[in-house]
Amino acid sequence: MVEMPVIEARGLAKAFGGREVLRDVSFSVGAGEVFGLLGPNGAGKTTTMRLFLGLLRPGAGEALVFGAPLADRPDLRRRVGVLLEQSGMSDRLTARENLAFYGALHGVGRDAIDDRLAHAGLLERADEQVGTFSTGMKRRLGLVRATMHDPEVLFLDEPTIGLDPVGAREFRNVILNLQSEKKTILLTTHYMFEADALCDRIAVINHGKIIALDTPRGLKQHVSDLFVVEVETFGAPEVVLQQVRNLPFVDSLSVEDNEQRQMLLVQTRRGAEAVPDIMAALDGQRMGRVIVREPTLEDAYVRLVGGRA
Repeated sequence: MVEMPVIEARGLAKAFGGREVLRDVSFSVGAGEVFGLLGPNGAGKTTTMRLFLGLLRPGAGEALVFGAPLADRPDLRRRVGVLLEQSGMSDRLTARENLAFYGALHGVGRDAIDDRLAHAGLLERADEQVGTFSTGMKRRLGLVRATMHDPEVLFLDEPTIGLDPVGAREFRNVILNLQSEKKTILLTTHYMFEADALCDRIAVINHGKIIALDTPRGLKQHVSDLFVVEVETFGAPEVVLQQVRNLPFVDSLSVEDNEQRQMLLVQTRRGAEAVPDIMAALDGQRMGRVIVREPTLEDAYVRLVGGRA
């Protein structure tokens, strides 16, 4: 007997104002699986999440949780936990008051709430208004709210966005613990290393369509024929970057900006042999370190979405 997927998209389509946001999106998530949705801004990740939660109605297709649309089955919501980019909690209420409201909906009492606040390191701030909390504290509180009723399924939309490196690492450890408890998780993120570390499978979505669906290791096979040359530059103009893109052996070029510093990520099959020609194309530009490395999941993502990050 084939086990029914816990989360399933069947031919999902959605448009806003005549603009297609999703087109024929289909995938399924099994029990205990962590499934990632990756894609550029505007690709349709959050729209997909909201369709599953019943916050939007699909233009076509179905978004099913436990075999049914959540919008039609309020009884199933007790089995689901949600953390959206916007917390949905009142800044004017204290942490304890916010959780008490949601706890009342799920039969979670004060003692259990305090225990969860303590576990999240927030008990000492429990009677302070949420509006005084840092971004990291609000995200931790949001995860407490999402998991306080011990749901079987979690929808996590950009869970570590805006967190400092320490806070993000702590948050990922919490997700790993949930994974060890066999929770089924649908996760959206922009952070490739995060998806690589957390997800069993990943769907890459671009312009409203799924363009790849595989394990992190499987996705990396898309760039197994490439090397990545990283070149640190300072203020290289677009006309110079285009010269690098036009080199016949360059598969793609993406740029990471950090104030005055740029990191050029050149995908090429030639590896170290490509470095002299890349340097020649950058002639006259101020440069820092240059390294050649094997590709990562992020490099696979860049190739899949056509260099658009």
